[in-house]
Amino acid sequence: MTKSELIAELAAANPHLLGRDVELIVQTIFSEISAALARGDRVELRGFGAFTVKKRDARTGRNPRTGEMVAVDEKVVPFFKAGKELRERVNGVVDSGED
Repeated sequence: MTKSELIAELAAANPHLLGRDVELIVQTIFSEISAALARGDRVELRGFGAFTVKKRDARTGRNPRTGEMVAVDEKVVPFFKAGKELRERVNGVVDSGED
């Protein structure tokens, strides 16, 4: 699903909201998640998952075209870990709600 498809589905599910308002809401959420990750914070959405950043150490890589060894600098990359509820929904597990 693309961001524009997400906006269209949310707008259709919430006819009382204007399309531009839904677009602003989605953009604000994505901006806040991005800003938090840029600060090194963890973003957890209960039932969905958690966004974090992971540090990758510098290493020696290989150019696949030439086979030449190249230095790859240290970097920080975003990482997503799905929550239990999301994993269960994706795998088709239905929670009966009884425990």
